[in-house]
Amino acid sequence: MRVHIIYTGGTIGMVDSPHGLVPGADLEGWLNTLLRAHGSDGSDHEVTISRLNPLIDSANATPASWQAIVDELRRYSIQDPDKPFVVLHGTDTMAYTSAALSYALTDLPVPVVVTGSQLPLGAVGSDAAANTMGALHAATSTRVTGVSLFFGQRLFAGARATKTSSWAFAGFDSPNAPPLAIAGAPWQWSPLPVQGTGWRGALPYRCHDVAVIDLVPGLGAARLGAALRPLPDAVVLRAFGVGTVPGNDPGLIGVLADAIGSGVAVVVTSQCHQAEVALGRYQAGEALARAGGVGSRDMTLEATYAKVQFLLGQGLRGAELASWIGRPIAGELTPTAST
Repeated sequence: MRVHIIYTGGTIGMVDSPHGLVPGADLEGWLNTLLRAHGSDGSDHEVTISRLNPLIDSANATPASWQAIVDELRRYSIQDPDKPFVVLHGTDTMAYTSAALSYALTDLPVPVVVTGSQLPLGAVGSDAAANTMGALHAATSTRVTGVSLFFGQRLFAGARATKTSSWAFAGFDSPNAPPLAIAGAPWQWSPLPVQGTGWRGALPYRCHDVAVIDLVPGLGAARLGAALRPLPDAVVLRAFGVGTVPGNDPGLIGVLADAIGSGVAVVVTSQCHQAEVALGRYQAGEALARAGGVGSRDMTLEATYAKVQFLLGQGLRGAELASWIGRPIAGELTPTAST
C-alpha cells in the first residue's frame, strides 16, 4: 500500500482537555497499530503522514484553508507523483472542502480521498478506524479518480456530498448522485460519472465576499436589500423547491435585478436536499431568470458555494461567472445534452 495521509485537523485527531477537544492524538502510532491490525507488519506498505501547519478546526475553515490543503497536496505530488492521498478533515465543513479540492485539482494525476470521523480516534466505539481504512482502500484501489469523500461505509464524488447528521456514523450523503462505492465484502462499485471539463492552471482560492441568503416566507425587499449592502462579489440564494422566489413583492426581484445589473452574479440553489433548480418552471422564478439569475441545477449548497468561490478566484465576475454555473467542471452536477 502506497499512500500519503495529510492531517488537516478535526475531531479524528483530537483528545479531551479541560477546555474541550483539542488536537493532540498520536496519529502516527495509531495508524501503525491500525495497519498491523489489518494484516500489515509495516514491511509491505509505504504509508506516510504529514500535518498541515497550523491545523484547522473545520468550523474555522475558509477558502484560504482550502488553498493551504491544495498547496500541500501539490507539494507532495511533485515529490512522488504516483502516490495517492488521503486527507483527514473535520466533518463540519468537509463537504465544502471536498468540493473545493475537486475544482482545484482536476489535473492531479492521483486520487484524493477525504475523510474524518464523528468521534476521536481514541474514543470507545469511534468510527475513525473504519473511515480511515475505507479511505485508504479507496485511494489505493485504482478504481477512482479525482477527489472523493469516504464516510460511513460509502464513497461519494467529492463535489456531490453533503453533511446530513452531526451524530450518525453515516453522517454524509449524496442526494442527487449515487455513491461511487459501498464498502463491504466485496466492495460494490458504481460506474464512474462524467467528470466535467476540468480546469487547467487554476489560480489560488482567495476569500471573496459571497453572500449566502435563505429565503423564508415573509422576507421583504428592505431586509434583502440591507443584506446586500455593500454589494458582495456574488450571491447564492437558497430558494424554495425548484428555485421559486416570492413574486407578490415586486421589490424583492427588483433588489436582485439591481445587484445583477451592477455586475453581481446571482446563483439560485434549493433548500431541498433533492432538487434540480429550474428557474423558468414557475412564474415565481421566471422573473429572476429574466433578470439574469441562474440556477445551480442539482448541485449541493457546498458544491455551489465552492464553485462560486473557485470561479471568482479565476477572475470571473457577473454574467461570465454565471455562464459557468451550469457547466460541469469536476462532476458537481448532472450533465444534460446541452452541456
